[in-house]
Amino acid sequence: MTEPVLGIDIAKLKFNVCLINREGKLRHKLFSNTAAGFEQLRDWLSKQRVESVHACLEATGTYREALSLSLYEGGHRVSVINPAATKAFAASRLSRTKTDGVDAELIARFTVAQEPVAWTPLPAEVRELQALVRRLESLIEMRVMEENRLSSGVTLEMVRESVEELLSHLNAQIKRTEELIRQHIANHPTLKQQSQLLDSIPGIAETTAALLLSEITDITQYRSARQVAAYAGLVPRERQSGSSLRGRTRLSKIGNARLRRALYFPAITALRCSPFFQTWAEGLRERGKSKMSVICAVMRKLLHLAYGVLKNGKPFDPEWAKTA
Repeated sequence: MTEPVLGIDIAKLKFNVCLINREGKLRHKLFSNTAAGFEQLRDWLSKQRVESVHACLEATGTYREALSLSLYEGGHRVSVINPAATKAFAASRLSRTKTDGVDAELIARFTVAQEPVAWTPLPAEVRELQALVRRLESLIEMRVMEENRLSSGVTLEMVRESVEELLSHLNAQIKRTEELIRQHIANHPTLKQQSQLLDSIPGIAETTAALLLSEITDITQYRSARQVAAYAGLVPRERQSGSSLRGRTRLSKIGNARLRRALYFPAITALRCSPFFQTWAEGLRERGKSKMSVICAVMRKLLHLAYGVLKNGKPFDPEWAKTA
């Protein structure tokens, strides 16, 4: 271990830390998940005579974002890991106890054993785009809920009026957020160019392009299109062992669920409207692939093509796309 390690178990209001110093001794501490708590963490590390650490925490939505950025800006090495990795690590150690303090120590020991890659914050314009796209996603989900409520047969007139009023408000907010996303992309030349490249792919329009740009945040970190597909959980997972277990091959679904949801309808559109995808999918059907398998394959192909156009800086071309 070349530097002290700091395992962090974070929640909405607080976070537990476990420091493993160079001598291998453990120190535990609890802080509030606020700017004041971040300052107290810095003071505590100074009292422990620690100038820099390899801090590691799980990817738990927005709770960890401010702390990750604070640690990064403080000169520390930061890693953000999939919770599934620490869960598997705990199982490998036959861990039976689960508390915040134990989880922080588990993350610290995982960091010592695995040395996860360093995390870097997104550029400001990508963070803003991601926030806008995710807000749009939330608004659309709320609209669907209210539309379902209305279609289920609201009998009380006052309730119907309330639902219709809320739907009107949600529609206005969705329209406004979509415009904010368009303006944001137009105001940043790199995002604008990348959006145009993605828009050249059959089935991908501006809404899907914006989501891809907000979720596939740095195309240079991926060595291949397959890595991007794995990040989205769109690679096949085989289940075979000896002669007794021969399960069906399915999608792994271990990855970014937003990307999978965003690519479903573009895949349907591509199959319906694009001669390129129609010809390509016909070969899959001839090999006996089911309807859903074909759709999933098209989703994966779309992501491969997105990687290709962003990596090469060239719009979609059916000729080179045949081998993508």
